[in-house]
Amino acid sequence: MYLKRGAWRGARTRTSAVLLGAALLIAGCSSGDGDEPDDKADAGITQQPKDKDPFWVNPDGNAAQQVAAFEKDGKKEDAEEIRKIAQQPTGEWIGPENPEQEARGFTEAADKAGRTALLVLYNIPHRDCGQYSQGGAADGNAYRTWIDGVAKGIGDRSTTVILEPDALLHLVDGCTPDEFHEERYDLLKGAIGKLKSLKNTKVYVDAGNAGWGHPDQIFEPLKWAGIDQADGFSVNVSNFYTTKDSIAYGKQLSAKVGNKPFVIDTSRNGNGPYTEGKPDERWCNPPGRALGEAPTTKTPDQLVDAFVWVKRPGESDGECKGGPKAGEWWAEYALKLAKATTP
Repeated sequence: MYLKRGAWRGARTRTSAVLLGAALLIAGCSSGDGDEPDDKADAGITQQPKDKDPFWVNPDGNAAQQVAAFEKDGKKEDAEEIRKIAQQPTGEWIGPENPEQEARGFTEAADKAGRTALLVLYNIPHRDCGQYSQGGAADGNAYRTWIDGVAKGIGDRSTTVILEPDALLHLVDGCTPDEFHEERYDLLKGAIGKLKSLKNTKVYVDAGNAGWGHPDQIFEPLKWAGIDQADGFSVNVSNFYTTKDSIAYGKQLSAKVGNKPFVIDTSRNGNGPYTEGKPDERWCNPPGRALGEAPTTKTPDQLVDAFVWVKRPGESDGECKGGPKAGEWWAEYALKLAKATTP
C-alpha cells in the first residue's frame, strides 16, 4: 500500500520577536511573494467566544498583519477575505532557537486574554527525512534540552500541545532509517512525560491522516511512543482530508489505543484533498483548496475533543507550485484559500 509522506512539511522556518502588550511573542513575518505583512496597524482582531473555542487568537499573527496591510493599501475586500483566517486561533510553531522564550511569550499572551495557547512542537531529530522541512534538533540530548525549555516556558498556564507532526508516520512508512527508531520512541515518550508533568498542559501525539495508510499500521507505534500518558492524538495535521474521513480514521485508531480522544486539523480541508497531478506532490500547496470548519471544541462526536487549525493557513508547504520556503507566509495562496471558502 502506498503510504503518503509529507503529512506536514509546513513548519515555520523563520521567526521574529514581536511585542504584544506585556508579553513577548515570536511570530513569523516573512512573505514569499513580496507582500510582506509587516504593518503594525491594529487589524481589530478579537477572540472567539470562549464557550465555543477556548484557544487564543494571536492579534498580531501573519494573517492579522496582512489584514492591516491590505486595509492600509485600500484593499478592503481582500482584507475582509484574509480576516477569515486572522480571526481564528491557529497553532504557534515553536522554533529551535529560543523555545523557553517563545513558549512563555505565547502562553503569557494567551493567559492574559483568558485563553488556552495552542502550541506545535516540531523539532524531532532527523525531521521530515531530509525533505522540505528537514532539520530538527541535532541529537537526542539537544531535543531533550529543547523540550525542557518549552516546558519551562509554559509553566502552569493553560496550554494544548500538538506533538511532532509526522514523527511516528515516518517511522512506519520507512522514511526514517531504522537506526533512529528506538531513540525517537524514547524521545516522544520523554516529551509526553515532561509536558504532562505540567499543571495545565494537554498533549496530543500526531498520528497521520486518512489518506496515508491504515490505523492498523500506526496504533502500536503510538503505544510505544507513550500514548497512554497523553491526552490523545491528532490527525490531518497540515493535510486536506475531509472532516468526515478524518473522524472515521480517528475513531478506528482510537478503538485500538484505549479509546483515546483526538483533535482534527480542519485548517485547509474545506474542499477535501487535491486529486490531480503527481500523487507524491498533491500535498504541497495544492490549488483549489479552501478553509475548513472553524476551530471549536463543540464537535459532533464525543471522541473528537476539538477541530483546530494546526497548520497556519497561508503559510507555504514548501518550494513547489510557485511557493516560498516551507512555513513562509504566502499572501496570494492565503487569499485563494479564503476566497474559496463559503462563509
